[in-house]
Amino acid sequence: MKRYEQFADEIATLIRQGVLGPGERIPSVRQASRHHGISPSTVFQAYYLLENQGLIIARARSGYFVREHARRLINEPRVTLRPTDPAEVKVSELVFSVLDSLQDDQTVPFGSAFPSPELFPLSRLSISMTRGLRALSPQQVVAEMTTGHTDLCRQIALRYVLGGIQLPMDELVITNGAMEGLNLALQCVTKPGDLVAVESPAFYASLQVLERLQLRAVEIPVHPREGIDLEVLAERLAALPIKACWFMSHLQNPIGASLSNERKQTLYQLLKQYQVPMLEDDVYAELYFGSTPPTPVKAFDDEGLVIHCSSFSKCLAPGYRVGWVAGGRYAQEISRLKLMTTISPSIPAQAAIADYVQHGAYDRHLRKLRHALEAQQASMLAAADRYFPSGTRITRPKGGYFLWVEFPEHVDSLQLFRIALDHGVSLAPGPIFSATQQFRHCIRLSYGHPWTQRSERGMETLSKLLSFFSPMKNITRERVSFTGAADLLPKSWR
Repeated sequence: MKRYEQFADEIATLIRQGVLGPGERIPSVRQASRHHGISPSTVFQAYYLLENQGLIIARARSGYFVREHARRLINEPRVTLRPTDPAEVKVSELVFSVLDSLQDDQTVPFGSAFPSPELFPLSRLSISMTRGLRALSPQQVVAEMTTGHTDLCRQIALRYVLGGIQLPMDELVITNGAMEGLNLALQCVTKPGDLVAVESPAFYASLQVLERLQLRAVEIPVHPREGIDLEVLAERLAALPIKACWFMSHLQNPIGASLSNERKQTLYQLLKQYQVPMLEDDVYAELYFGSTPPTPVKAFDDEGLVIHCSSFSKCLAPGYRVGWVAGGRYAQEISRLKLMTTISPSIPAQAAIADYVQHGAYDRHLRKLRHALEAQQASMLAAADRYFPSGTRITRPKGGYFLWVEFPEHVDSLQLFRIALDHGVSLAPGPIFSATQQFRHCIRLSYGHPWTQRSERGMETLSKLLSFFSPMKNITRERVSFTGAADLLPKSWR
């Protein structure tokens, strides 16, 4: 990183750790320059960057101050999962009903599962596509269908090395996004009727995979900061014949929690003790805030028990659908199963990403993306502070682009979801993230799109809709209307 980026990161870390609190003045340009031995222009560049990230604000003739975002919402959500027996998963109808209604691009996209396309270098990727295709020989197109594009595998393996993981290239299987890799891995280690430990709340697509494969879910609660409850996991592993675990150890969707390295090591020792394979869904690995990249559980794996899955869909090229699996002891079986199903992702798409990662300033793009997401998170937290009712609890993940919001228990998130759509705002209701459809008073919000006046009005709209919920009211869509939201509605609804 450049010196001004390093200095900005140091200040950002102090803000995130609470050393510099909301509303507090940060050192003046002159003080920072003298104390840190850097030029005033370097300090200015750092402060401009922090302003763009939404972390500080300049006040005329007063200096720079930490933004007063989310001062009131100091409480994080509670771990509210009720203990359940292993459960058959039946969430697909609910999930599809929610996802189908999120397709209208006129809605405020708080329910979106992807960041805005504006944040990705699509024009530069098209150049890489052209260059990659020119470099492809007809023989490569056929030969690399089964093994994956050689240059892409090399670039992925190099990024593992940079993270301290020595990964043989032949352990990699290139897939149609991470979801295909996770599907294949789960099929390799389970059979219908088996028990699979999953987080709760969990990424809804993981629950749909369990439903499709006729697997039963063992829900393990997730702490908003510390991640999966390892004590509960240990109890369940000791008491139940769990055949696999499907966890996100970093920036878990939907809560955003990340395990510390110590907890990751403890998790791996549990897996090792019971010889239970783990699918590590790590699609948000590149979206961390700050300067320290996360260490996956895969880094502690000395027996090939961890099947590490990731992709470029969340951080570079959603539509290219290029992911991979580092399959450990299951790599060959996963590769063979892939050959029996989809054979290969698009070779041109693989060639394009390989060229971009090697020549397209991938790390510079990632830094820019992280800064944008951090600024957008600050804006959404500030809006939640302004608009959401007392008693609301909200997460502050150190990366990604989701917030998990816990409202007072009289709020029904499925009702809120349907009514909000009528008023031009999308969100993801809590029950789609649970095998047993818990978290009815919770929602997931995405800050993955640039913050605009439309975003601000969307949060205000949610605030007005929330005011219709109370312990004594029975809310229906027909009863909820108010002035001031007409400009949020699609034209066909006005």
